[in-house]
Amino acid sequence: MPDEIRLFKALADANRVRILKMLQVRPLCVCEIREILDLAVSTVSQHLSILRDAGLIYDSKESKWVNYYLNRENPDAAVQALFSLLWNPDLFDDGIYRRDAERVHRVDRNQLCHV
Repeated sequence: MPDEIRLFKALADANRVRILKMLQVRPLCVCEIREILDLAVSTVSQHLSILRDAGLIYDSKESKWVNYYLNRENPDAAVQALFSLLWNPDLFDDGIYRRDAERVHRVDRNQLCHV
């Protein structure tokens, strides 16, 4: 599948866009993302896999957690253009994104995750 199609596929789901917006606030583990989105772990993992395949995020194991990060260093011009759009407050100034960001600040992996 061409890279551009992967990017558009990644952004074609509202929950994946929400994940990107949450990762804009800070890195998160699956448990934290699952808590905020109120989805099954398997569903969240599938969303993360699609975002990773598109080059929008990467993961890194730290201690007992796998943290997910925005791939801000991706040199692909299309990825950088999409990030510019995603960070535009005029386009993504919606209550759902604000609530997600507030929850990102409050969610505590030490209370959620049973690793």
